[in-house]
Amino acid sequence: MSSTRQAKPVRRLPVQRLWPTWMIVATQVGILVAIIAIWEIGADAGLIDAFFWSKPRAIFNTLAIFFTTGDAFTDIAFTFRSTILGFLIGTAAGSALGLSFWWSKNYAAIVQPYIICFESLPKLALAPLIVLVFGIGIASKVAIATALTLVVSTLTTYAGVKAVDPDSEKLFYSLGASRLQVFRKLVIPSCLPWIISVLRVNIGLALTGAIVGEFIASQHGLGRAILYAGQTYDIALVWVAVSVLSALAIVMYVTVSWIERVLHKGVKG
Repeated sequence: MSSTRQAKPVRRLPVQRLWPTWMIVATQVGILVAIIAIWEIGADAGLIDAFFWSKPRAIFNTLAIFFTTGDAFTDIAFTFRSTILGFLIGTAAGSALGLSFWWSKNYAAIVQPYIICFESLPKLALAPLIVLVFGIGIASKVAIATALTLVVSTLTTYAGVKAVDPDSEKLFYSLGASRLQVFRKLVIPSCLPWIISVLRVNIGLALTGAIVGEFIASQHGLGRAILYAGQTYDIALVWVAVSVLSALAIVMYVTVSWIERVLHKGVKG
């Protein structure tokens, strides 16, 4: 009887055809151009309030003035330095702190609640205090960016420390390795993928910290430019500063993503 039954057709998994890169980029550019065109036409027709939203033509004119007669390069350099310094200090210090937890479980148990408590604090709310302590210069922006990145790196690295294979650790000791050798040859290499994985998150957090510090008090920076433009109702300048900040964020994110891929290949190799 079973031989007379018709076999059910085998269902195939749906295959999604990936677009080539040029098609994706062209679509993204087309969407951006369409948004700008609709914005310009709507502002000219009175459908969009140009006072509150400005218009692309005015933004492009302000962009040219910003880079020719304004402090564009000074502001970009200031925000870039604050972000990179906070990123490097926070990532390095947080990774070192997370790795240090491997040396003593008692030390880790004592310090970890303080780390969790610091993580739960609204660090951006502490930014005014940090500015008062470190001043309105670059130091306060670096301190805020470091505060945002340090805890993330610490907790991520500590997760990597706890994931170290205990059997491999026992094998190292059975072969006569010292604690320092185990730390250098096993723990650090095992935690490197965890440390690398947090780089892209940290660059965004560092940029956020730098901008918040510039909002509160600063002589330079893209955050200061946005705040000044908002206070003077120069909406075109607000869009210019936001656009430049977005471009800077994309450049840093792409660069860190490339570094992350290179480091991952080095770790696997």
